[in-house]
Amino acid sequence: MATKKNEGTALAVIDNFELPALNENMGQAMAEEMDGLTLSFPRVKIPSGGGLAFEIPGDDPENPDTEKEIVGIIVDHYPVNAYWKDKYSGGNAAPDCSSLDGKRGDYGPCANCQYNQWGTAEDGRSKACKNMHRVYILREGEIMPLLLTLPPTSLKNIADYLALRIVSRGLRSYGVVTKVSLKKAQNAGGINYSQAVFGLSGKLAADQVRAMAEYSQGIKAMTRQMAVGADEYMQTAREDDEDIDYNSGDEADPF
Repeated sequence: MATKKNEGTALAVIDNFELPALNENMGQAMAEEMDGLTLSFPRVKIPSGGGLAFEIPGDDPENPDTEKEIVGIIVDHYPVNAYWKDKYSGGNAAPDCSSLDGKRGDYGPCANCQYNQWGTAEDGRSKACKNMHRVYILREGEIMPLLLTLPPTSLKNIADYLALRIVSRGLRSYGVVTKVSLKKAQNAGGINYSQAVFGLSGKLAADQVRAMAEYSQGIKAMTRQMAVGADEYMQTAREDDEDIDYNSGDEADPF
């Protein structure tokens, strides 16, 4: 993956990022081929206890690969919410209410839902409804993206990255190469946890941006239809103690 400086800016242009062989009708093809089947994406896990390496599925399901940094193109991202009436204790139970756009769930509009308000969780501080953000990252030379589900404590980081590093430069997330790493943080109770942080490696050449725009549009036919799973909640449930009512003055709610 070579880079060169774009004259007039400090942002490097990555002109040979190895893209997958693209099918112009990928969304339609996948819908037809996967009819009646459940599609899943390799899921990246954020470690507990402030660990600094992601767990990524490899050839051996029992022994995932570990990577300190994920580098690739964000081909899709969007908020999801999930609520379980009973305290989550493991298993594959579907949520009692979920939203695939972070705006409307089974119970109605998320903004006005009683379970999506700060202080409604058992700890009296966080939300009973878990707000998450799915990020699909396509690594170089691969055809299917990884799925990284961000917990509430990483939402501000991706919001700042998209607003300040991408949109403010007139770019799109599918037109740049992003690197994701982890940093250790600590809540008021002294519990360590891991936050995802985002960096901009460079932007793609114009022809690759066009190709990735098509890829991004096509893959949404699959990424936007996946139900919220218990495995996603299992990861973010560890951080209930770190959820902060950003409107209380401690920090700011990114959304």
